[in-house]
Amino acid sequence: MPGLILKLCPGERFMLNGVVVENGPRRARLNIVTPDANVLRLRDAIHPDEANTPVRRVCYIAQLVLAGEAEPTEARGQLLTGIEQLSQVFTDPDSRRRLTEATEALAEDRWYPTLKALRALLGREQRLMQAAEAAQ
Repeated sequence: MPGLILKLCPGERFMLNGVVVENGPRRARLNIVTPDANVLRLRDAIHPDEANTPVRRVCYIAQLVLAGEAEPTEARGQLLTGIEQLSQVFTDPDSRRRLTEATEALAEDRWYPTLKALRALLGREQRLMQAAEAAQ
């Protein structure tokens, strides 16, 4: 009964419970069987200087917890505040569903599903920002 399955390219890096792991010279497939392991592909990671929009900032907070660089208790409060603020802007049904998913996962200390639900809003945020720039 596998949990999370990671398919890695040669040389690809990921973070597992705060530790950076690099794949060797061949493709690999790993099964993460520990249910609450924190896994983050570094190619999907948001760098600090890229956390420059509301959704990216909220995603970055969740990412810091996954990386073991932020205290979950403090991050939870910041994330709940950020999700509440995002809910004032993202009012369409699909965005609401994603925000609800993020909130429910957060309530259960499931950090990766929280991040995944929030990341789904990145494209929408970018389109909204582009439309606002075009309107000016």
